[in-house]
Amino acid sequence: MQSRELDPSPFGRPALLRMPDPGIEVRGGVVALHGAGLPQRRQPLFEHLAITLTPMGFAVLTFDRRPGREDEDTPFDIQADDALAAVEHLRATIDAPVGLYGYSQGAWAASLAASRDSTVAMLATVGCSGVSPAEQMRFHTDERLRRAGYDDSVRAQQRELRLAYEALLRGDGDRETAARLLADAVDQPWFGSSYLGSRLPAPEQSWPDMDYDPEPAFSNVSCPVLLIYGADEDCVPAADSERVWRRATRSGGRPEPSVVTIAGCGHFPAPDSDPNSLSVPVAGFSPAYTIALRRWFAER
Repeated sequence: MQSRELDPSPFGRPALLRMPDPGIEVRGGVVALHGAGLPQRRQPLFEHLAITLTPMGFAVLTFDRRPGREDEDTPFDIQADDALAAVEHLRATIDAPVGLYGYSQGAWAASLAASRDSTVAMLATVGCSGVSPAEQMRFHTDERLRRAGYDDSVRAQQRELRLAYEALLRGDGDRETAARLLADAVDQPWFGSSYLGSRLPAPEQSWPDMDYDPEPAFSNVSCPVLLIYGADEDCVPAADSERVWRRATRSGGRPEPSVVTIAGCGHFPAPDSDPNSLSVPVAGFSPAYTIALRRWFAER
């Protein structure tokens, strides 16, 4: 595998291009998009992707995600635009078909990008949510409490507080009610699992993609799609997300996605690893995940 830094890159983001070794025909390319926690072009998930795909003749391009405003994620529209700029650059570089790969939050952005450009050749996702970020976080935090053994009353309390935060971020919440709910919850042992701040959102704070519905984008994706989920997924509602994808592709007259479930994994395809760590070894990724990637990309 050959690596080359693109900084500055022709499409405006610091980038890293990994190419097959000399003598291996370049069959295609992949642009990879990040999970929420790691915006870097160099990270274990992308290193594993490149080590897996470059021997098969695929170039892999990664880039540093554009930062969002303070306390906000980078809007999906911006992530999708940057992804398509990277696709265009890689396609011109290798003169071969180029697709997208997206993990977690990056799967929303990758599917949105693929929906906007019919020349995107393939879309592979890991932990792709078929529901909005707000719904996904309701599922995730409730599942964390359920797995920790908390009863229905605690889970209902957490949900009520989360809904109050959401309302404030939409600009139509009751701050007095939210403050009371927060005061009742902030010292509880489960509060750290809620991913909610110990202070209410500021009046000017927002979450632009909170209610983003991915289904319209899914219905406009015309390329082959791979969905990979861990059998122990706790971050996104995998079964519901798969159903949304199948419904969307049928309504758009598209082929249904290929779906692979990886035993022994949760949201991240490296068992017992922190998805936000930069020190996960390539050998730590599930062999079943590696095989799933190889098999699907071999068909492309």
